[in-house]
Amino acid sequence: MMTRALLLALGLTFGLALPASAACYADYKAKRENPYQLQYGVIELSDGDCSPGAAAAAIAARIAADGWQLLAVVSIFDEAGLAARRDSAGGFFLRY
Repeated sequence: MMTRALLLALGLTFGLALPASAACYADYKAKRENPYQLQYGVIELSDGDCSPGAAAAAIAARIAADGWQLLAVVSIFDEAGLAARRDSAGGFFLRY
């Protein structure tokens, strides 16, 4: 009985010590008509949207609210890539 309790306590300790999942981000290109505009942006994605196909669907849905049409998902990256893209994205850095 004591062994079972000890194993359960160790399992819970190590289970709670696992790192949280890393954040997922993507940079994308989009356009809008009337007047014609192009946009480069960076967006934070949920854990389930980190694959290219899921990212494209999530980004398209979020930017469509402001009349933007997704042209391409440039790349998917983690927090390490944020600083390098901040200036290029300007006002579209983590806007959506």
